[in-house]
Amino acid sequence: MSRFRPDTFTLLLIVTVALGTVLPAQGRAEEIVSLVANAGIALLFFLHGARIDRRTAVAGLAHWRLHLVVFLATFGLFPVLGLAAGLLSPTLLTPTLAAGVLFLCVLPSTVQSSIAFTSMAGGNVPAAVCSASASNIIGMFLTPLLVTALLSVHGSGFEWKAVGDILLQLLAPFVLGQLLQPWLGGVLNRHKPLTNIVDRGSILLVVYLAFGHAVASGLWSRTPLPALVTMLVVDVVLLAIVLTVTTVASRRLGFSREDEITIVFCGSKKSLASGVPMANVIFAGQDVGGVVLPLMIFHQVQLFACAALARRYARRAAEVEAREAAAFAPTLAPRPR
Repeated sequence: MSRFRPDTFTLLLIVTVALGTVLPAQGRAEEIVSLVANAGIALLFFLHGARIDRRTAVAGLAHWRLHLVVFLATFGLFPVLGLAAGLLSPTLLTPTLAAGVLFLCVLPSTVQSSIAFTSMAGGNVPAAVCSASASNIIGMFLTPLLVTALLSVHGSGFEWKAVGDILLQLLAPFVLGQLLQPWLGGVLNRHKPLTNIVDRGSILLVVYLAFGHAVASGLWSRTPLPALVTMLVVDVVLLAIVLTVTTVASRRLGFSREDEITIVFCGSKKSLASGVPMANVIFAGQDVGGVVLPLMIFHQVQLFACAALARRYARRAAEVEAREAAAFAPTLAPRPR
């Protein structure tokens, strides 16, 4: 049962959603929380920039075929599937949840969990560092552009001002962090618990504000239970399709087992850490809580599924090594006389 027990951050997300539902910030308190959340998000992206080692990222760029496959899965396959999921609206998915699923599909990959699962499974870790880092950097430009294009096709309104807001509020702190990375990178990597507090705390504050606004505007009354169940099924199916396609594609293209693992784990992830702040900027004044709900569910689904998959890869590697060792080991038993 420990495999299916939610982690601490997931439990905190659930508590935050409940708190935003029953005790949303209002008036002066809302203004203060909003200021703190915006400052936390700016600090979050500054720390992301300061932690990414440019030398490691540049060294991994030579493996361009692997990065291209991951890029196509993250910003090509996922958006196509998101548009297909939009066909379920408004019969099975509410328009807000459908927009949330589409938004989830245009987000960049995660950094920490992609690298962690790749390492656990025995994959190409340097390539994973490069691919996941590049995905987040590119995503700050590409995600708002894809939202603009796809939500226009989907029939939703969108303002180009959001692209400028993303660049100002998220990219500018990130670039500043990258400029200071040679001096701050080592210190931050030695104090990861402190950076994790900023990482998770800023996300929780934004989620709290988003759900406070959403509940005040009638999120739960506008979201029937069948739509929530459909959203969960859509998230599971999305992940299953991408995991299958990336696995088959990496094998058909002749990648090694280590590269296959990197492609599967980097190409199937979506970043909650980047998604929640981006949604807060892109969908400002709209139902942000409803938009990020599919992403929050997908975050938990991907953690459970990829943890099990990483253990399976590791177990298979251990079995192969054991068979090879047994096949080439010298016979130590004495010969009978």
